[in-house]
Amino acid sequence: MRFADRVANIKPSATLTINAKAQKLRQMGVKIINFAVGEPDFDTPYHIKQAAVDALKKGFTRYTPASGIIELKEAVCEWISKYYGLKYQPHNVLVSCGGKHAIFNVLQAVLNPGDEVVIPAPYWVSYPDMVVLTGGIPVIVPCVPENNFKLTAPALRDAISEKTRVLILNSPSNPTGVHYSAEELESLVEVIKVRRDLVIISDDIYSRILFGDNKWVNVTMVDHDLLDRTVIIQAVSKTYAMTGWRIGFAVGNEDLISVASKVQSQSTSNPCSIAQWAAVEALKGDQSCVNEMVEKFEERARYVVGRLKAITGVRLVEPQGAFYVFPDLSPYYGRQYKNKQITGSVDMADYLMEEAHIAVVPGIAFGDDRCVRFSIALSDKELAEGLDRLETALKNLEG
Repeated sequence: MRFADRVANIKPSATLTINAKAQKLRQMGVKIINFAVGEPDFDTPYHIKQAAVDALKKGFTRYTPASGIIELKEAVCEWISKYYGLKYQPHNVLVSCGGKHAIFNVLQAVLNPGDEVVIPAPYWVSYPDMVVLTGGIPVIVPCVPENNFKLTAPALRDAISEKTRVLILNSPSNPTGVHYSAEELESLVEVIKVRRDLVIISDDIYSRILFGDNKWVNVTMVDHDLLDRTVIIQAVSKTYAMTGWRIGFAVGNEDLISVASKVQSQSTSNPCSIAQWAAVEALKGDQSCVNEMVEKFEERARYVVGRLKAITGVRLVEPQGAFYVFPDLSPYYGRQYKNKQITGSVDMADYLMEEAHIAVVPGIAFGDDRCVRFSIALSDKELAEGLDRLETALKNLEG
C-alpha cells in the first residue's frame, strides 16, 4: 500500500514507545516506576467533575459551535485578563481538543510548504512533526545548559531567514522546566520586532505552575505591539489535572483564529460538549486546588533536584516551573552493561527500564541527546524509590 510522503518523516511518540515497554514488563509482574508520563498525578478537582455531571443532567450532549461554546470563550477571556492583564473578546478564542490540537490548527492556518519554523531545543516532542505535517521546515536552535536551555537574541537572529514564518516559545518549558524572565523576553522581542510578518506561538500550558519568586510573563505582556501576531496556547490539562478531558485554547488575532477555526471545523468539529462545561467551571471556579497542586510540585522538585545533584556525574539545570527535570546523564555514556555499550539517551532509557525498572523519556526526543526527562508527577514514595533505583543503576555501570 502507498502512503502519503508527508508521513514518512514523522517519528513515533517517544513517550508511547516507553509506555509500551513499561506495560510489557508490568504484564510480566515487574514493578515499574514511571517517570515518563507527562500529566499531573492528581485527580480532577471535585467541583469541576460536578460541573460535568450537571451538564449531563441538563442535556448538554449535542454538537456545539465548531470553535467552542460562547460561555467557555468568555471564561477564557476573563481568565487571560486576570493572569495576563490582556483584553480579548470571544472572537479571539478557538477552543480545541487539547493544547496540541490548538497548536496544530494554528500551524495549519499559517504555514505554506517551505515555510520555516524556529524551534528552540530542548523542545516539546510534537513541535517538529506538526510542522512537517504542514509541509513546513523545522529550524532547530540548540540552547545550551550554560544559558539555562534558553533561546538568546543572537541565536534567534542567526536562525531567522527570509523563509521564517513562525517562532515557537514554550515557557515554563517541557522538558526543562525553565521560565523566561521579562528581561530575557525583552531581548528576544528586539529581534522579533524586525520581522513584521513573523507569527509567535506562545505555548503557555504550564504558566500557572511556577516555583519560588518566578513571576508569570510572556512576550505579549512584555510588548503589547506583538499582540496582533502572537497566538497564546493554553489548556486546562496541566493546570487543573484535566489531561483526559481534552480542552485547549488558541487566543489571538481574529483573522488567524477564524482561519484556524475553519481548519478545525473540517477535521474534528467541536471539542466534547461536556468537557467544555467542565472547563468553564475550572477557569471560573475555586482556584485553591491549583495552588495546592503547585505547592506539591515545587516540594517534589526541590527533593528530586537535591537527590540528582548528589549523584556523581549528574548535571542539572534546576526547573523553575512545570513538573519535569531534564538531567544530563552523558558522563555515563560509553559505559557498559551486559556487554552492551550506552551511546546515547535511548540506550540509557533502555538500560534504566531493563535493569532499574524505571521509565524515563530519552532526551533525543526533545532535541538533546545528553539528557533524559523525568516527570516528578509521582507520589513521594515512588519518587524516593525511583531515585534510589537510578542511583544504584548508574553506580552499577561498568566504566
